Amino acid sequence: MLRWEYALLVRRRQAASTDAGWEIVFIWYGPDGSMTDVTPYGDTALAHLNRAGDQGWELVSMSEDPSLAGHAELHRYHLKRPKVPAPRQRISAAGRPRRTAPG
Repeated sequence: MLRWEYALLVRRRQAASTDAGWEIVFIWYGPDGSMTDVTPYGDTALAHLNRAGDQGWELVSMSEDPSLAGHAELHRYHLKRPKVPAPRQRISAAGRPRRTAPG
């Protein structure tokens, strides 16, 4: 059965920590629960989505938080990709009894 793993890319417009006014920040929430600032990897949502697509991620949906209109925009990009199954462990032949020929 095909299993999926999911990730989230969040684009947020927020007040800059310097006097520059506003800045756009991109945060990646990975399937392992990690949270990474990926802003240095691109300055547009398309750049980040294309990079995620190169890694096998597929855009499932996009949502915008309407309560944060104007200067505090918040966009969420929901992504998924097939989960790679863990390799199966093989039973070694050393642990099995040997068959001998009749004779």
